[in-house]
Amino acid sequence: MRYARVAVGGRAVWGRVGERDIELLSDSPIEAPGEKGPDVIGTLPRAAGVWLPPVVPPVFYAVGMNYARHIAHARAATPDRPEVGYRANNALTGHGSAIVKPAGVEGRFEAEPELVAVIGRTVRHATREEARKSVFGWTIGNDVSARTWQHQDRTFWRSKNSDTFKPMGPWIETDVDALAQTTTLSVNGEVRAEFPTGDMVFDPFDHIVEITRHLTLHPGDVLWMGAESACHIEPGDTVDIAISGIGVLSNPVLLEGNPA
Repeated sequence: MRYARVAVGGRAVWGRVGERDIELLSDSPIEAPGEKGPDVIGTLPRAAGVWLPPVVPPVFYAVGMNYARHIAHARAATPDRPEVGYRANNALTGHGSAIVKPAGVEGRFEAEPELVAVIGRTVRHATREEARKSVFGWTIGNDVSARTWQHQDRTFWRSKNSDTFKPMGPWIETDVDALAQTTTLSVNGEVRAEFPTGDMVFDPFDHIVEITRHLTLHPGDVLWMGAESACHIEPGDTVDIAISGIGVLSNPVLLEGNPA
């Protein structure tokens, strides 16, 4: 199943995505009680969908330095255990929406293609099998970064968390072996990076086990899994991130104050 959030009449509505239509749902499928799930309350042609981030997470977790090539490029030490950081929900934007480069950003402005795990149940002290069962589904993230700001600040508060810096979508895919897929990053139709999605130092289930030793994960939390490589982007570009078996997240890049 593919689940998304779309804008209908000025409000966010959950939907089940088909080949041609989106079945609009009465509630979130992540937290819907029982086997029946939420009711269908209408339909929308898929081509008419205005895509929102497929979930607004209670907590937004992010993994860094989780692919060997990225670690080598950064001349960093390989982590010896799973660790996570945090990102801000204000940075989220949906499929088709613009990544806005702030007017004050200079230097490297980059995109990173990431697999995202969406948590579907409350879990604490998870075994690896419980970690697997805790994942509701998978979506795609673009970790946009302003590198000069990243080096200037003691935290990543603006370099990673500025508005529109975290496109996510277009939907949550519940029926895929996410770690057996291929991730591709393209800019203006030109492939800039391609790598096995599951070629991680620590996979999502390793991280869920480690996180839940200390913290409770809740339905709707997301875990961004890092990228093998990044590429430079500029206003006027269109960035496409494809993960086979899941879909394609596409976003144009605009300069702040310049709508086109």
